Amino acid sequence: MSITYLEAIREAQSVALQKNDEVFIYGQDIGFFGGAFKSTKGLYNEFPDRVLDSPISEDAMVGLAVGAAIEGMRPIVEMQFADFSSVGFNQIVNQAATLYWRTSLACPITIRLPSGGTPGSGPFHSQCMETIYAHYPGTVVMAPSTVEDAYSMLLDAISIDDPVIFCEHKYLYYHLKAQQLPKKALPATKARIVRPGRHATIVTYSAMVHEAVSTAEKLSEDGFEIEIVDLRCVKPIDIETVLGSIARTGRVLAIGEAFPWGGVTAEIISQITSEGFNLLDAPPARLNSLDTPIPYHPELWRFHRPTAHSIEDKIRKLIKE
Repeated sequence: MSITYLEAIREAQSVALQKNDEVFIYGQDIGFFGGAFKSTKGLYNEFPDRVLDSPISEDAMVGLAVGAAIEGMRPIVEMQFADFSSVGFNQIVNQAATLYWRTSLACPITIRLPSGGTPGSGPFHSQCMETIYAHYPGTVVMAPSTVEDAYSMLLDAISIDDPVIFCEHKYLYYHLKAQQLPKKALPATKARIVRPGRHATIVTYSAMVHEAVSTAEKLSEDGFEIEIVDLRCVKPIDIETVLGSIARTGRVLAIGEAFPWGGVTAEIISQITSEGFNLLDAPPARLNSLDTPIPYHPELWRFHRPTAHSIEDKIRKLIKE
């Protein structure tokens, strides 16, 4: 029997609720209804006092979570869409992220962001917000790309004493399946070598890992071996694993689904050039979605974001340099 990425997230929350009475979940329609994507389906029946519907106010949701954390609880806040978390931005970056620095009190809250695009979602339900929250000191930002990581990393997030932004990709909810959940896993802040190679390195995370794998499989037909590094956690970045990969390949392409201005890919390239410039045989490259609002039409959406096709074009040019 297989388990989906979404079911792994639900199971991780169930385990956390069972093992720790300080854990509770708070969000819009997450109780009896089970959430917009059903990531809490059935949990209300088992934990009616700890799976709580919130008002339609992301600002109030995060504010309550910060207060609860101060009192010793470990809240999980579900945003219906990552885009709407901007309404709670002040509470996240000016309250949760600074709490320990200001008071020496831990702020163990996990904010789940259903992130990224799906066909027809448009500009208000498709954004990748990881860059914004990674900018602020005090936050940990995770972006799992597999069913196994969705499970183990969410459990890690709930156990961490800092505020964690947990970016789970909506496109992966039903598209990914695994045969079982892991009993052991890499630490959440450790990057993973998805595929070894020697001609170039792709550094990416979340849904883009799967586009990168498709590209690597296609290029292998022509004899090119592309190494893929899944960051898993975008803050902190495991730059040591990234540099170790580039030492083997000499070339690097950083890929992200977020907008191109600044961002995780820019930070990766910056750290590579400052700490591993001597490892490079060609200028580092990056690929992001286009610098426009995310289109509704499925074909325009596919053109807007990086795909296996656009990644292949970029890698072929990089290898020739």
